[in-house]
Amino acid sequence: MSFHVVAFYQFVRLPDCAALQAPVRQFCADRRLTGTLLLAPEGINGTLAGSAAAIDALIAALTGPGLFGGRLDNLELKRSTAAAMPFGRLKVRVKREIVALGDPATDPTRRVGTYVEPADWNALLATPDLVLIDTRNAFEVAMGSFDGALDPGTERFSQFRDFVSRTLDPRTHRKVAMFCTGGIRCEKASAYMLSQGFDTVYHLKGGILKYLEQVPTEASRWSGDCFVFDERVALGHGLVERPDAARGQRKGQSDE
Repeated sequence: MSFHVVAFYQFVRLPDCAALQAPVRQFCADRRLTGTLLLAPEGINGTLAGSAAAIDALIAALTGPGLFGGRLDNLELKRSTAAAMPFGRLKVRVKREIVALGDPATDPTRRVGTYVEPADWNALLATPDLVLIDTRNAFEVAMGSFDGALDPGTERFSQFRDFVSRTLDPRTHRKVAMFCTGGIRCEKASAYMLSQGFDTVYHLKGGILKYLEQVPTEASRWSGDCFVFDERVALGHGLVERPDAARGQRKGQSDE
């Protein structure tokens, strides 16, 4: 038996996120879903696992008029499978941010960079004078990345601001492209960089996982494996589990 996994997020104004916690938790518990779901005033972020029917019901509830009243109209979704249940329990939490950058002035619900579809990503990478940045943590970068990408050397996403101030200058670095596991960190990072005066900021829509899902191996610019924060540890092209990947110690809770 295989389990179905769905990773999702959307930056959207949810001022009632605290009131949503209990009904969302009950909906997931009733369907024996496990994993983590975060709610914050800036949106929703989660990765949950269960039966195919339970995941289908969850997606319908999130995107329909029920739980969120139709507000999740641009939900970024990625589905995959796992040979064993990848999560031990269900956690539905209310946070200040769905991905912690620590800069209250950064508001992805108002303005973000330019989305680049996975099918167009390779062409973008050939752009002259493009600065390519991997916005993930250093231990994730070590397992795989796009060739030529800068590694900010961070342990947590909140350190990305220090990397930008130390390394980048909007007057010099005119074209910036960023990527992350599922799209959420690079989307928020793009909002931050725009607020710092960078004019042209691209980010990979759906992140590495969507790229590995849609771009065939023979055309791929990706090298290595993609770290995921669950018992599968890493995924490869086609979002296939990589049981032979290095299984180092996990460094805290996932940013995605």
